Amino acid sequence: MISLVNGIFTEFWTKFVSFLPNLLGGLLILIIGLAIADVLKRILLSIFSFFKLERLFQDSKVMDKGEVRLWEEVLVEVLRWTVVVLFLIPTLEVWGLSRATSVLNEFVLYLPNVIVAVVIGFVGLVSSNLVADLVKRTVKTMGSGTANTLGVFTKTTIVFFTALVVLNQLGVAQDLVKILFTGIVGMLAIAGGLAFGLGGREMAKEVLEELKKKVK
Repeated sequence: MISLVNGIFTEFWTKFVSFLPNLLGGLLILIIGLAIADVLKRILLSIFSFFKLERLFQDSKVMDKGEVRLWEEVLVEVLRWTVVVLFLIPTLEVWGLSRATSVLNEFVLYLPNVIVAVVIGFVGLVSSNLVADLVKRTVKTMGSGTANTLGVFTKTTIVFFTALVVLNQLGVAQDLVKILFTGIVGMLAIAGGLAFGLGGREMAKEVLEELKKKVK
């Protein structure tokens, strides 16, 4: 019994000692990756702070300061974890975990979609605020209530379509997104046709009457 336990312990210790250089090498690679990721995060936050994007968007009344800071942090964290994953892949290779490496490789190929989706979301929200403010100023003569209603409707519509584009970019339920987009466009077309047809019926009647008089 004692010899069996000694044999198991000796085999374990031998394998551990032989694996120790790979373990330390992988940890070193991972630590370097974490350090570079933290440095990159600080550099990006410093760049954003230098250009004072928060104050710029707030002064232009496009987005609140908190919203701009949130999107900056989201983008920075995505880039930070991209670097971490890039260094985690060789770490797992050194440790001999090839199956986990293949999964991370697919994740790395998917990360650009996440970055693009974040940028699309930010641009969509900025555009929604700009267009909503433009609509409010344009129809201000119709009354503040109507202007605010149209502004909210415009912003909600742009945000909704931005969400569809973001989901499509992420590859989430692409078929469902296409169906929703097609259905909404069809609904708007039908609604516009009915509104124009019902609203312009009297005008069309008057035009036809005028044409009849001229022909006679």
